Amino acid sequence: MKQRLKRYAVLALGWLFIFLGILGLFLPILQGILFLTIGLILLSRESEWAAGKLDWLKTRYPRFGKTYDEADRRAMRLWERLRGRKKPD
Repeated sequence: MKQRLKRYAVLALGWLFIFLGILGLFLPILQGILFLTIGLILLSRESEWAAGKLDWLKTRYPRFGKTYDEADRRAMRLWERLRGRKKPD
């Protein structure tokens, strides 16, 4: 039950960021591309469609792919430190 609730929360948060990203494409106060990227990253953890779109972005834009991979590594290291566990190799 807890896992299911977590999945729905991640999906809702991901779609919220996608919605904000779409609004941000038209409103100058929101960073549309940033919110779209965050939403896509969140959704890619739970959705094959979003994971495929993220992979397409990484191959289409190699600079984005490198930046994403580095940010993902840093986030995982931070997450592991916060949880107090070591990352399995």
